[in-house]
Formats: sequence, C-alpha cells, structure tokens
Amino acid sequence: MRVAFVLGTTSGGTGRYVLMLVRGLVRRGHRVVVAGPRSVEEQFAYTSAGARFVEVAVSDRPDPVNDVRAVLALRRVTRGADVVHAHGMRAGALAAIGRRGPVVTLHNALTTGGFVGLVYGVLERIVARRAGCVLPVSPDLGARMTTLGARDVRAALVPAPALPPAKRTPEDVRAELGAGERPVVLTIARLAQQKGLDTLLDVAAGPWPGDDSVKPLFVVAGEGPLRGELRRRIDAEGLPVVLLGNRDDVADLLGAAVALLMPSRWEGQPLTLREALMAGTPAIASAVGGIPEILGDAGILVPYGDVGGFRDAVQELLTTPGTAETLAAAAVRRGREMPDGDEAVESVLAVYRGQDPADD
Repeated sequence: MRVAFVLGTTSGGTGRYVLMLVRGLVRRGHRVVVAGPRSVEEQFAYTSAGARFVEVAVSDRPDPVNDVRAVLALRRVTRGADVVHAHGMRAGALAAIGRRGPVVTLHNALTTGGFVGLVYGVLERIVARRAGCVLPVSPDLGARMTTLGARDVRAALVPAPALPPAKRTPEDVRAELGAGERPVVLTIARLAQQKGLDTLLDVAAGPWPGDDSVKPLFVVAGEGPLRGELRRRIDAEGLPVVLLGNRDDVADLLGAAVALLMPSRWEGQPLTLREALMAGTPAIASAVGGIPEILGDAGILVPYGDVGGFRDAVQELLTTPGTAETLAAAAVRRGREMPDGDEAVESVLAVYRGQDPADD
C-alpha cells in the first residue's frame, strides 16, 4: 500500500505520532511518503525511518498565496498514493481541497477566538465535508465533526510509548528540587496558553494549612513562550513553584511526585497523562477533551479554571487517609491498559483498508 502523510508545523506529539506510524507501516512493507515543512523532517527524521520526505510549506497561519501553492504541491505529491492521511485541521483541509477523501486525524482543538477562530471554523467545514474518514483524539472533537456533517467519524487510537525506568530514587530527585518533606505536585507541559498555567499559579498561591515545611511544592517541567510571564509572577508573589525547563528524566520526576497536576484548557490524549499512569502516579486534571476517558478512576477531575476545586483536590489527596494509595493503584492498572504502537498501526490500517482510494 502507498500511504502519504501530510502534516504542518509541529514540535511535539503530532510529529512523534506520525513517526510511529511511519515506522510501523514501513516495517509491514508499505511505501510511505511524508509531506510537510522542512522543520518536521529536521526534528523527526522521517527519512531515517524509511519514508520519502517531500517539503511542502503547510503553514500554521492563513496565507492565501502559500496555501494555494501547498494545495497544488500536495496534489502532485499524493497523486500515486492509495491513501492520504493528514494530521491536524490545517493540513487536513489543504489535503482535502487537493484531493477528496483523505483520512484526517484531529490532534487539537482551538482554544482562542477572533479572526483565527473564524478561519478555523472554515477549515472545520472543509474537513467535515471532504474527508473520507475523520479520526478525532477526543469525544468532543468527534461530536463537532459529526454535527458539521462528517460521514465517517471514528476515535483515533493514540499509543502510549513505554516509559523508560527511573534512573534515580525519589529521594535523590526530591533533594535536587530542594523539597525537603514537602509533597511534590508535578506539571509537565509546554509553557503556553492552552495548558492553563495561570490556574496552576492561582492554586499554588493557596492558602494551604500548616507551616511551609509541609505545604506542597509545585514543580513544572517544560519550556514555552509564557516562561517570562510565569517567572515574574512567581517571583513577585513568592509562589511555591519551581520552573525546571525541558527535562529528559520524566520517569524520575513522576516517581518523586505525589500527583500530576494538569489544569489544561483542552487536551486530546496527552502523552504526559499516560506516562503518569504508567508510572503509577495519579493525576488531578481538568475535565476537558480526552482527559476523562484516559484518566478513568486513577485521579480526580476538576472543571477547567476551578481554582478552589483544584486546591481541594490536592488537599484531599494529601490528607485523606487511603486516597493517595487508592488512586496510585488505579493509575498502575490504567497504565497497563494503554494501547501500544502496534495496536495504533493496525487501527489505521483497518481504516485504510476500508476506504476506496480517492480519485485524483
């Protein structure tokens, strides 16, 4: 089978997901081409995984001239493909304009309005009307596509890569963080608007019962455009928050934390949540997008932006006898239930085989 993947600018989960699919399909003997900005090949090395890469400038902002060029380029690149599989709303819309009937995986929801929101609404309708199959990563995205008239909507199966074992003990990690006896509440996120980090700082501000030696320490691993703004507020208010920057020792951090805190505005199937479950670390998270379905009974769900609710949930986990142990056991169980890469590849192959090749 000849499969063409189309994606736009990405620096995270979408690019890794496509790389996993490329590896799985090539290993099964399929021919794969990846079309997208040069930056995605530089970051994810699809050619090293056995795919052919074709540079197509799929931008992350509306640009009529560039978009027309991208559509024409995609039409050429995908002409010989049995299946076109686009990732993201913009890539999906451009692929669908160039060739009716692509498979489109939707990885994210829009969390802003204004002109960008209007453009996004147009892209949604293009995908709903012209895609052969839409694979949303969360139930709300699926419901939206169905409402807009998409004829085939199926839940995307996103795998959970195996979490490498921790290299350090929780005590060593806590010593590095200067936590002392304080419980560590961990957030792993890009420092960006979607992640609800303003809520996290409001939660950290308290009030918390007891003296400083037993109050929770909030630790944030990740980088992004909001770092300066967050740093200024943390310093100005003396908040118990540590910004670690990007880290490659996620398993170590999760092992030292009593909980993962995820106050996001929206998430699909977040890798960090699944990593926490595989590590046996319960989560306190916003009840948005695909989070409730993944978390199950392995944590506490809170309405997005409910500062008091998040604070109460942290306090419940820290002080109510048996709560932390019960949720940790549930996290281990949920972690074992996460799908792996082979299951995800077989899932998309089932979609591909059920779809007639689109006309050029």
